[in-house]
Amino acid sequence: MRVVFAGTPEVALPALAAIAASDHELVAVVTRPDAPQGRSKRLVPSPVAAWAADHGVVTLKPQRPRDPDFVARLRDLAPEVCPVVAYGALIPADVLAIPKHGWVNVHFSLLPAWRGAAPVQRAILAGDLQTGISVFDLVPALDAGPVYRRDASPLGDTETAGDVLARLAEQGAGVLVEVLDALAAGTATATPQPEDGVTLAPKLTVDDARIDWTASALAIDRQIRACNPNPVAWTTHRGERVKVWLGRARAGTVLAPGVLAVDKRSVHVGTGRGVLELLQVQPAGKKAMAAADWGRGLGAEAGSFE
Repeated sequence: MRVVFAGTPEVALPALAAIAASDHELVAVVTRPDAPQGRSKRLVPSPVAAWAADHGVVTLKPQRPRDPDFVARLRDLAPEVCPVVAYGALIPADVLAIPKHGWVNVHFSLLPAWRGAAPVQRAILAGDLQTGISVFDLVPALDAGPVYRRDASPLGDTETAGDVLARLAEQGAGVLVEVLDALAAGTATATPQPEDGVTLAPKLTVDDARIDWTASALAIDRQIRACNPNPVAWTTHRGERVKVWLGRARAGTVLAPGVLAVDKRSVHVGTGRGVLELLQVQPAGKKAMAAADWGRGLGAEAGSFE
């Protein structure tokens, strides 16, 4: 089939590469416009755009998928299907109708659970024991289309959101190609999502990432993993922000919420229930480091997090 792929971040690359290596014809990619990065605000192409440039694939970067020039170009390309992985913009109904087999999306949850932009992060925050991928037909409503395939996967209790997304991206790439093969063969069937079990997964904000030390150590552990690599859990110490990249709930000495206990090899923090060991932190203006190294520089009075 003629394929136009839509995606933007690095997590979309396994699926894009799998389609390029398949029997389907990759005629173009659609991705978000170049975005400013760093202090210089230099415009940088998305990972999908960079991959397409390296492989000589036509790239479309509409400001909005409803832009008339983009719609006309897509019609000219005449795709039979448009697979999607983390494109990052809503596709209007008239554009969804252009390819014969629609827009087929890979979503990193077991739909109807965790519809939205941050399904893996929300699953970790909720303490879910499993996650997975769903390949479904895009419709105007948020992640509500009928599902071609669901593949479940255990959710490890030490995995970060980045770990899980990287794993699911590889898993989803193969499943997506299998669904495209079935669509081409006329054997694919999609099942409507059940009305029960719908949960929403809005993007995590910087405020969501601020640690409340009166929460339990287990809840904070989940928050840290859900916010890694973005937006990164954080707290403040002596008036300065400290990012917390990794931590683990531990059994140990009871400490008041936020109070630090530091020795030569470890840093522990009191919580509302239990103790959290810090494993990797990033003080303001510095690179990420082992928490024990940071702890040794605090001096005799380690104090507490605010």
